[in-house]
Amino acid sequence: MNTEKIAARRLSLEEVTKLGVKDRLFVSADTAELKIPDCYVSAFLTKSGEDFEGGSITARTVFQEEVSCLPDDENEAGIYVADEKGPVTIEVLQSAGVVLDLALFVPGGDKGALTALYAAARQAFGADVVQIWRQGLKEVPDVKVDIFEEQIPRGRKGGDSPKRDRRAIDTYPTRADFIEFSDGWKPVVEIHRPIVDDTPTI
Repeated sequence: MNTEKIAARRLSLEEVTKLGVKDRLFVSADTAELKIPDCYVSAFLTKSGEDFEGGSITARTVFQEEVSCLPDDENEAGIYVADEKGPVTIEVLQSAGVVLDLALFVPGGDKGALTALYAAARQAFGADVVQIWRQGLKEVPDVKVDIFEEQIPRGRKGGDSPKRDRRAIDTYPTRADFIEFSDGWKPVVEIHRPIVDDTPTI
């Protein structure tokens, strides 16, 4: 396990409320999925400290996991910041690399093209370094669509027509799988129809 020892100090809840979303801090690396006791990970608050209600704080780690904790609870690991004169030294878990989760379009998509693609990646980053953890292949229909997000209607039927925002135009429908839609909104996919300008010209 790759860790780095960092001089740090623990923050009280009052100190955390003065932090913003760009302030780097350290929270416990111990999660439900991965038990790593007495180890910390770099993180940032999900919103400004003053915006949290009560004593619970939520931070998002560099590994995109959300961690909630009570800074003033002595039974919890707490929140730390780097401090050269800090009274304690904490072990911070380092990154082993990056897993790419891409929507990659390969024309034709035959096995030879995919093999060449993986071979090129290994050549660029080193043999046995690039590993395929998950591979989901999906045929892409030869059609382009407009993707909208539409507000989910609430209350009585027959009211105002739902609001709609355009998210992507002139794209393949599989892109909808990779768009994060807002809470209370749902995706709407329609065949792309180019806008024809009928304005007469001189």
